[in-house]
Amino acid sequence: MAGYAPSAKIELQNKPVQEIAEGGGDVVPERYIHREISGAGSFDATLPYMDCAPIDLQLLSSSSPNRQEELDKLRSALHSWGCFQVVNHGMPASSMGKMREAGKQFFALPMEEKRKYSRPVDDLEGYGHDTFVSEDRILDWTDRLYLLAFPEERRRLKFWPEKPPLLREKLREYAIKSQEILELVLNAMALSLGLEEKSFLKQYGENGMIFARFNFYPRCPRPDCILGIKQHSDGSAVTIVLQDEKVEGLQVLKDDQWFKVPIIPDALFINAGDQVEIMSNGIFKSPVHRVVTNSESERLSVAMFCTPDPENEIGPSDELITDDRRQSYKKVKNYPMIYYHYYELGETPLSSVKI
Repeated sequence: MAGYAPSAKIELQNKPVQEIAEGGGDVVPERYIHREISGAGSFDATLPYMDCAPIDLQLLSSSSPNRQEELDKLRSALHSWGCFQVVNHGMPASSMGKMREAGKQFFALPMEEKRKYSRPVDDLEGYGHDTFVSEDRILDWTDRLYLLAFPEERRRLKFWPEKPPLLREKLREYAIKSQEILELVLNAMALSLGLEEKSFLKQYGENGMIFARFNFYPRCPRPDCILGIKQHSDGSAVTIVLQDEKVEGLQVLKDDQWFKVPIIPDALFINAGDQVEIMSNGIFKSPVHRVVTNSESERLSVAMFCTPDPENEIGPSDELITDDRRQSYKKVKNYPMIYYHYYELGETPLSSVKI
């Protein structure tokens, strides 16, 4: 999830996962192991695939007579799953490939080079692992590079790697295109609910931010009891995910059942975050999801967390509050701060703003 670092943090330092994995062997630190499921088989064994038809973004933003049908598909997907895959999104396949390649080249660099961009203890941006404050917290089998990518004037280039040279250039281009996709998606979401087209975009605000997170999952010797990222929902408004082109791992929870997210060539995976669930008064779902590991292949993904202006008040749209559907959420500002507080306690952040 994107957002802001809590004001105070006590952190227990840990080796990068990549360094642990390169040590070889089947022995991993205890803090990565989910003991409650150890020995129960792989996290993704025999799970079904998510069954949700891809959404045509070009059709959503066109004047085609088929547009309403696509808007209805979008509403159904967000109500049932909270997520969807999108095609015809305008992101060139070559740009998507170069983003993946830039991430892979960065994580392939020597450790001393990557550490030049290490995340400070009291910050979220940079290279390393996520923040954690409890000795009892089970850790995720992933390293990440986390950067504020949009708007350009707020970028902190001290965290932007100079190697590989491809990364800075391609991330700038990718962030601009992600902003365009975000606006189209937010407008389509509003229209699918019968709202004024820009109602969600107005709540999002002109000073919203996009945080990029390159996720690297090394090969894992114990995929039966270690997760790449533990289950959570996102505190963003919308998250745009560029999956690995070959290796699966993302899973979504629906009706207490886990589903694998398939890889669709040239598609982007988009999920609603907590803040869109709030704006839609609970009609759209912010899905709980996780990432599993595997022992055969490393995996890389890039997530773009689209986060509203922290000064904007986010709340259910007035038109969606009726006698049949009462207001479900409080109005909030700077939801990421609320999110991190409850997430670190191991609690569900969204429940804290429910009425």
